[in-house]
Amino acid sequence: MTIAVVIPAYNEAATIAGIVHRARQQVERVFVVDDGSRDDTAAQAEAAGAVVIRQPKNQGKGASLWRGMQTALAQGAEAVITLDADGQHRPEDIPKLLEARQRWPGCPIIAARLKCREAAPPLRRFANGMADFWVSWAAGCPIPDTQSGFRLYPAEFLRHATGPEPERRGFAFESALLMQAGCQRRYPGVVVIETIYHAQGRPSHYRPWRDTLRIVNLVAWSLLRRGLYPFGLLRSLRLLPLPAPGNEISSPSE
Repeated sequence: MTIAVVIPAYNEAATIAGIVHRARQQVERVFVVDDGSRDDTAAQAEAAGAVVIRQPKNQGKGASLWRGMQTALAQGAEAVITLDADGQHRPEDIPKLLEARQRWPGCPIIAARLKCREAAPPLRRFANGMADFWVSWAAGCPIPDTQSGFRLYPAEFLRHATGPEPERRGFAFESALLMQAGCQRRYPGVVVIETIYHAQGRPSHYRPWRDTLRIVNLVAWSLLRRGLYPFGLLRSLRLLPLPAPGNEISSPSE
């Protein structure tokens, strides 16, 4: 079984080497997509044993993720695990995702930060909760912690997925992938991990108001195109059961 880790990185020289080293203790292949960093992120990642993919200029997290995913698939990966480079995910939790993959084959798996959530700033918790509501509605299933970047994507899902739109190459792309999973009836599985927030770490690249509004905008257009998708709302609120899971591609206009 070939599993690849993809880490998007932008100016993460302070933490990237340690993350790569710890990830390589769990899987053999680690790809770091250096998204136009102005520091020595690429050199640090390469020295730690990662395959470094360089973006000539900063294009956003979504664009970096997609390029890393496509590279991993081209090299035979059966699943891609994504995690952030800032130290807020523990690579040691990768086995939880691999175990969940056996229970939910063909479905994305989210490492949801549900343990010790009070460690995150209140504004971040509020923004994430708002995103959870909208993304779950559009995906047609309840999804906790839709903004977690620590996920497992099966190769068969990624082969049916579409990349980020030019204006949505940032954090909104990860929400778009969850919506695509709902359309494919590959409803995401969830494993619980601890919330880690480094108060003295570098400021997050995620801007709660700006990026959450971009996600809401993405979801709103999707819902309008689908007649507001009332079945999705009811399923996300657990008022209707999910359709029987399967690997067939369902129509986005269900």
